[in-house]
Amino acid sequence: MPEKPENKLSDGDQAKVDKYLHSSVNWVERKPFRPLLLLLVIVGVLTLLSLVSIFIVRTKGVV
Repeated sequence: MPEKPENKLSDGDQAKVDKYLHSSVNWVERKPFRPLLLLLVIVGVLTLLSLVSIFIVRTKGVV
């Protein structure tokens, strides 16, 4: 059975750290992660870059 690690902070210092970590300074409200939106953005950017590259190739007469 693993042993509990030894605290390197005094009880007073640990209390200050715990108070800071649970304060609103260290807490940010975030929107939920939406993987389908991320996938849509990635596909949109790739499509746009592909269309730009095809346009450049055709205007330069390579294809």
